[in-house]
Amino acid sequence: MPGPGRPREFDRDAALRTAMRLFWERGYEAVSIADLTAAMGIGTRSLYTAFGSKERLFREAIDLYNGTGTADGFYAAPTACQAVERMLRARAAAYAEPDTPPGCMVVLAATNISAANDPVRTLVTDIRARDRADLVARLSEAHARGEFTTAPEAVADFYLSVLYGMSVRARDNASTTQLMAVVDAAMAAWDAVTRR
Repeated sequence: MPGPGRPREFDRDAALRTAMRLFWERGYEAVSIADLTAAMGIGTRSLYTAFGSKERLFREAIDLYNGTGTADGFYAAPTACQAVERMLRARAAAYAEPDTPPGCMVVLAATNISAANDPVRTLVTDIRARDRADLVARLSEAHARGEFTTAPEAVADFYLSVLYGMSVRARDNASTTQLMAVVDAAMAAWDAVTRR
């Protein structure tokens, strides 16, 4: 047992995974320090010593979430259509995975946030912007090869809107089957979206 004044030893990685799940389930502002310490099984002092602040803990949780997601190898698919479909299907399966909270943490954990927490909103907005830039880059290659005629940015925005919508649907308990049906419909629209 630790002596007086010494923080109790704990598994930092396990505590971080617990915090990630809590932020993912409830969102940044709905999770209090008391919620975190209770779920992580540590005291407030230990939380601040290990992670610095709630915001820094959230940043580490987002990094962990991004590192445990599906691999982005779908962009290596031969065509842009196949790449987008693989991305949507992989995310649909992940969003409805029964062993994790539903939906996407990056999409859902900081949507309604007060001005006091703008750095958190900026963090997830920047991640989504990087994801968009990656998709636009993949689509731009295909556009340059003549695979489609619509501006790559417009195609990316359409399919990212589908993706983010699936995250919300998953939070509303949509099943993998239901989300895959959304992907079917989105991909059936490929020609209309890409050849306007």
